[in-house]
Amino acid sequence: MTTNRMRLAVITGSVRNGRFGPKVTDWFAERARVHGLFDLDVIDLAATPLPAALPATAEELQDAHERPAPMAELAGRLREADAFAVVTPEYNHSYPASLKLALDWHYTEWQAKPVGFVSYGGFGGGLRAVEHLRAVFAELHAVTVRHTISFDGHWARFDADGRLLDPDGPEGAAKALLDQLGWWAEALRRARSVTPYQA
Repeated sequence: MTTNRMRLAVITGSVRNGRFGPKVTDWFAERARVHGLFDLDVIDLAATPLPAALPATAEELQDAHERPAPMAELAGRLREADAFAVVTPEYNHSYPASLKLALDWHYTEWQAKPVGFVSYGGFGGGLRAVEHLRAVFAELHAVTVRHTISFDGHWARFDADGRLLDPDGPEGAAKALLDQLGWWAEALRRARSVTPYQA
């Protein structure tokens, strides 16, 4: 076992007005704190607006030092993470454009690290968004874990203060997801320390 604490970045993907995402993020972040394996970095994409235009070349994309300060800070936080948990709604059978923009503005930050998903939305609970994200993260050389947390009819599952009305199932799912993220995060961090990852 490693003696250094691992860092989990929990990313709120929605930036829409009136969004529900922060409630889900707050709930999951608390479960992660109770789990105890990770130090947490909660990242809200609404707090780091990204320009719509992407750099013209991969070299420009990698040069985080040339970015405005908030963007450089986000790149650094992603780089320091050992694992990611993405909190996403489902918009039009997929995930939010804000999340795609954050993914496309970064490249090496995701590589050889595990990603888990917490989704919400309608009858499907956001699972179509998750399946689309798996393909994108595979292209970014990240490893998505099998277990997910999904809230269908999310608006009826939390009270006004963001507490789950029936926590037993979701809390078990959170533990399973965090256990998997922990296993992969430790294994991949050890692998990166022995052999730097080359995309």
